[in-house]
Amino acid sequence: MTTAAKPRVLLVEDEASVARAIVDYLSSKGIDIHHVPDLAGARRAIAAESFAVILLDWMLPDGEGPDLLREHRGPGRVIFLTARTELTDRVVGLELGADDYITKPFEPRELLARVHVQLRRHAPQSSPPPAPLPGGPFAIDTTRREARYKGELLELTKLEFELLHLLVREAGRVFSRDELLNLVWGYDNYPSTRTVDTHVFSLRQKSRAEHFVSVRGIGYRFIADPDAAESTKA
Repeated sequence: MTTAAKPRVLLVEDEASVARAIVDYLSSKGIDIHHVPDLAGARRAIAAESFAVILLDWMLPDGEGPDLLREHRGPGRVIFLTARTELTDRVVGLELGADDYITKPFEPRELLARVHVQLRRHAPQSSPPPAPLPGGPFAIDTTRREARYKGELLELTKLEFELLHLLVREAGRVFSRDELLNLVWGYDNYPSTRTVDTHVFSLRQKSRAEHFVSVRGIGYRFIADPDAAESTKA
C-alpha cells in the first residue's frame, strides 16, 4: 500500500533569523518545510516539486514577492509574510492571488493556524459543490468557481469567491468579522486581523460597494438590491 506524500511548505524569506525561527517552530509542529532566501531559489524549488503552501516575504534581495505571485499558477496556497501594513499593499497581494496576508511581527501560533487552514483548503475535496446560485445582479457558479456581476465575469481570488458565495447565499444576514473568519478562513481566535475588511474592500471595488453593507461594531451583510433597500427606507 502506497502512503500519500506529506504536503510540503515553502518558505521564501531572506532574513536568516526570521527564517530560522519559522522553520524551527513549524518543523517542531510536524510541518514539512523547505526554506529559500530569494526569488531565484523559490523559482528553482517550485520547478522541482509541488508545494501545498508557500510562505512568501514581500521584500527580497532579487525582487519582490508579488513578482513570484504573478508567475505562480500552481495549486499551492500563498500566504504573504511582510512588515508592510498599508491596506493598498494587502489589496495588491490578494488581488494577485494570495490566499492570506500576515504582517510582521506575528505570533508563531497564529502562523501555524493559518498554515493549517491553507493545508486543509489545499487537500482534494470529495463532496460535490452546491448548485449555481443567483444573487440579484450576481451569478455564482460553484461548479466552475466563477462569479459574474451584471453578466460580466469577475476576476476573484479563491477567498474572495468563497466570501462572496457565503454572503450571497445568506443575503440580508449580518455576519460578524469573527463569524466570517471562522466560516471562510477557518480561524477561531484572531479578532484583530484585517483580512475580512481587505477582502470586502476588494469585492466592493470589483462590483458595487452598496451591496456590501458595513454594520457598525459588528461586521457586514450583503444586499442584493441596494436601490430597493434605499427606497424602503425612504
